[in-house]
Amino acid sequence: MGSAEEQVDKILNGEAVQVSGFDSSPETVRSVAIRKTVCYIVSAVIFNDKNEVLMMQEAKRDCYKMWYLPAGRMEENETIVEGMRREVKEETGLECNPVTLLLVEESGPSWIRFTFLAEVTGGSIKTTAEADSESLQAQWWDRVSPLPLRAKDILHLIEAGVKYRESPWFPHTLPVELPCSVVCQRAMVTYAESNNDLWLLLATEEHLPVTVSGTSPSERSHTVKAAVYRLVKECMQLSQVKIKTRGILGLQHHGKNPGNTDGICFNTLLSIEHNSTSGASDGPPPVLNSDKFRWWKVDNDSLKDKILQRLASLSVVPIHALF
Repeated sequence: MGSAEEQVDKILNGEAVQVSGFDSSPETVRSVAIRKTVCYIVSAVIFNDKNEVLMMQEAKRDCYKMWYLPAGRMEENETIVEGMRREVKEETGLECNPVTLLLVEESGPSWIRFTFLAEVTGGSIKTTAEADSESLQAQWWDRVSPLPLRAKDILHLIEAGVKYRESPWFPHTLPVELPCSVVCQRAMVTYAESNNDLWLLLATEEHLPVTVSGTSPSERSHTVKAAVYRLVKECMQLSQVKIKTRGILGLQHHGKNPGNTDGICFNTLLSIEHNSTSGASDGPPPVLNSDKFRWWKVDNDSLKDKILQRLASLSVVPIHALF
């Protein structure tokens, strides 16, 4: 796994690190299985040279003839990017490549949606003559003309794509193909003092802590919120700190061995502050009440600057928890 410094540098560069164990987890940890215990949804925001967005017309009975972004559930034995490409091809007739992961949304154990900004690489747009059970047709939408939408939840996805094309605020980020058996987070938990000293939370095995999300609806273990709060609660007094999830530095998924590699590891950036302050904190980091963890002061100036820049500019993939 390498030293903590090497691991942090890899994560900041969007690379992957093998998950070798869990530092915080529900009482029972089981491997997840796609479309059985987890549901991953992929969608794509694709523009043409007129800044029009690619839309598909639904064939499903409950939303017949309504319009939506190309999207759908991932299947067994495919990566996240493969799932996105398949859905775009099936529903629009076009082939594409991802530019970057644009946004991640999750609704606890119910589903996780990955939205990509992508670009067309081939194919021909689907016409009504090619209508099937996947879609009736596809077309480019100028985002102004009236169009009956299946749901308005895609509007903020399209807007995020428009803004990213105009001014990217985080590096191009794509999933790394590395197997994981559960839905978990490798948490880069930061504490910045007012004098610019920076600390990271480490497990005693000298790695960034990994916290596992539950998959049972009764657990309510949301990918971001509950799993992170459980980890922090095991380390320190929650009443004394503020926790902010900044976003995703990268994610790891493989999916080529169904039932064993259907999990995802999100490499997430978080910050901790003393509850009585806002922004950078005065004094040392919060006292830890567990010998399973320790604070590590980042003395490498180059590495510290990279982390502080990410914190200051929020140059990370946004992740939203929906309830």
